Amino acid sequence: MGRLRGGAAAVWTAPLLLLLLLLLQGRPLLGDPEPGFSGVPLQCNVSLDVAPEHRWDPVVSYFDPAFLQAAIAHVIDSVVPRWVHDVIRPIAEGIEFYVAQPYAGEIRGLCRALGINIGDGLLLNLAYESTAYCTSIIAQDSNGNIYHGRNLDYPFGDILRKITIDVDFLKNGKVLYKGTTFFGYIGLWTGQSPYKFTISGDERDSGRWWENAVAAFLNRDTPVSWLVRTVLSEADCFESAVFMLSQTPIIASVYYIIGGAKPSEGMVITRNRRGPLDIWPLDPLSGGWYRVETNYDHWLPPPPSDDRRTPAMKAMNATGQENVNLESLYTVLSTHPVMNQDTVYTTVMSATFPERYTTRIRFPE
Repeated sequence: MGRLRGGAAAVWTAPLLLLLLLLLQGRPLLGDPEPGFSGVPLQCNVSLDVAPEHRWDPVVSYFDPAFLQAAIAHVIDSVVPRWVHDVIRPIAEGIEFYVAQPYAGEIRGLCRALGINIGDGLLLNLAYESTAYCTSIIAQDSNGNIYHGRNLDYPFGDILRKITIDVDFLKNGKVLYKGTTFFGYIGLWTGQSPYKFTISGDERDSGRWWENAVAAFLNRDTPVSWLVRTVLSEADCFESAVFMLSQTPIIASVYYIIGGAKPSEGMVITRNRRGPLDIWPLDPLSGGWYRVETNYDHWLPPPPSDDRRTPAMKAMNATGQENVNLESLYTVLSTHPVMNQDTVYTTVMSATFPERYTTRIRFPE
């Protein structure tokens, strides 16, 4: 968990030294809370009625540009293999050829606002696609209500905790969908369409991630977290969301966890780049009232070095179906090692109760 791909390692560059100085000064949103603290992320509105190149502009003012530039440089240098830089940067100015709207416009607008080149903006978004180690749980209570919770685990927690945001995406002045992300990253690993469904995504490591992902990206397939956002925007019901998450070509393998607003509406979709390998639905009538997904195929044992599944299942069994709710799910997700040193945030949500969507930034012991 928290591994870096492609043999890349942290590089002590001028941007990193600047980043460390800014972290010591506590300049972006948060200082350095005591271990065990849980913080509330910045709440933002993004209007989908505004042109993609400008819809993130109001959010930029909340952040220190120097911190963001240094953070972006550090993440890219640490995560993205050098050969990927050489492939992506030369084609980035023609981003619209490879990236559909509105995402091409949003990346272009964010790069302008942040004072970085488009190549770095695109590399940043691909970097976040490659390193999402997570735990997701869906559960149905004894009254048929569906609850969904997730921990998102990443390296660079000191950086990412300072740029974690909850975003209401507005259409005609109303919330079309909601999600949690890192500022500068246009995808969503966590989101909710009110009264319809909730989604989280967990990385599935199938080997040669960068080689496969870059080839698929150049073929104009969709990054996995961008698909989450597209589904939240376009799917009009749980069934439609399941179809889109299952069938849309994507750049890498992933687990999509989806919960609905009706009894038994919940499942884990194990994906490869072209389609589903496995569908694992809730089955409350046969005792399957919850599903736990980390970063390993559910039909295989997790590696002993990273077994978050077993502690999560023990905690869910101890909770019981009659006691499961958003609060008890948060408690389960706070259990070690389900929550660990790489956990950046925890979100609990329910499409039936969209006003109770809650994210907390985590500062593990």
